[in-house]
Amino acid sequence: MLPSFNNQRYGSTAIALHWIIALLIVVVGTLGLLHDSWPKRTQAFWINIHALCGLLVWVLVMARFWWRLRHPPPELSAQIGEFSRRVSAPVHLLLYALMFVIPIIGIVTFIWHGRVFDFGLFRVNFGIRANRAVFNPTEDVHGYLAYLLFALVGIHALAAFWHQFVRRDGLILRMWPSGAAAKPAAKQRRRTGGR
Repeated sequence: MLPSFNNQRYGSTAIALHWIIALLIVVVGTLGLLHDSWPKRTQAFWINIHALCGLLVWVLVMARFWWRLRHPPPELSAQIGEFSRRVSAPVHLLLYALMFVIPIIGIVTFIWHGRVFDFGLFRVNFGIRANRAVFNPTEDVHGYLAYLLFALVGIHALAAFWHQFVRRDGLILRMWPSGAAAKPAAKQRRRTGGR
């Protein structure tokens, strides 16, 4: 049986930020993984796109921090087990920490490669020459932390699917867009006789 999630759902701003950041992480991650596959003539362009998407992730994560400080998350349903309650907060905290730190290390790597941010209408040049002593280790750390983030995002997604399709406790509906969430909830109520 699904509980009523009207008072247990995140607000529309939190939901929008969650899914936009998730989509951007997929994009920036894919661009990062394809880094060595780009032809030399287009490599600078795609590295710049990767960096700009990373900057956007960082800005949106800061917006998410700010929003969450002013809008505490809704209470978890009583159906959510003790293990999920204990693990959820540290995993989310680590996800946020990685989304905060990885773009900063990426920016350091980008700048100390001697690269220029090209925003289309304007460029930002820090005037720093390429320095392997800086960008080699930061590039490695950036990559390793990105792999850790991908692993955690995968665990996060699997946990959401487990709650939705195995536990059937409707946890995923807390962060699902409202129109899409209403249909599964209504279907579940019909299946359980409206309880």
